[in-house]
Amino acid sequence: MHFYQFNIGDYRRDTFHLSLLEHGIYRQLLDTYYLNEKPLAVNSAVVMRTHNARTKEEKAAVLAVLENFFLLTDEGWVHRRCEKTISAFHEKSEKARHSAESRWSKRNANAYETQCEGNANHKPITNNQEPIKRAEKQRGTRLPANWEPSDEDIAYCKKERPDLQWQRVAENFRDYWLAQAGSKAVKMDWSRVWKTWVRNEKGARTFESAKDAGRRKVAEAILGKVSHDDRIIDLN
Repeated sequence: MHFYQFNIGDYRRDTFHLSLLEHGIYRQLLDTYYLNEKPLAVNSAVVMRTHNARTKEEKAAVLAVLENFFLLTDEGWVHRRCEKTISAFHEKSEKARHSAESRWSKRNANAYETQCEGNANHKPITNNQEPIKRAEKQRGTRLPANWEPSDEDIAYCKKERPDLQWQRVAENFRDYWLAQAGSKAVKMDWSRVWKTWVRNEKGARTFESAKDAGRRKVAEAILGKVSHDDRIIDLN
């Protein structure tokens, strides 16, 4: 397809959280999807290379956009809205083809067979975009309510982010995705989503600093340095 409708309101509603870099990448991926009328390559590295993502930030943005708006299947990265638009185009194109063939047949009823033999390669064209046959797509799943990270998931967290407590990360991951609704909560590869989550998770230092602050207040109270009504209370 060389043309598709763009709904500004829907786009802004679904992408308000994206950075300018992620916006640019998302639009490029959509253009490629519509132009080729098929899912993006299964290997995300191929997607990065074919869309000129060279820096670390650009590659991270490509992966974030893929995991937010696409579903990974055996065919590749599938975008549901693109699939719906392409299917509608196929249906409209097929109807137009049948209508044109019907008019052609009526118009040339007396010489139909001769016309077909002499002009086998000159059938009426209603659109210069030939519909592409679509393979059956696989569906994603929601995160199971009893989800626990696999040994591989835990090992990845320990290797890539040794500053994190994997138990705390897993709890946050499970609570977040179980609370989501709609297509956003449906993923093809939860292990891949986990890896992205681990890479983006804030470090444990934040929690430790809060704990240290709490311990410090307790220590000050014990040492009699907590003031009350502008007076120093000696707790000893």
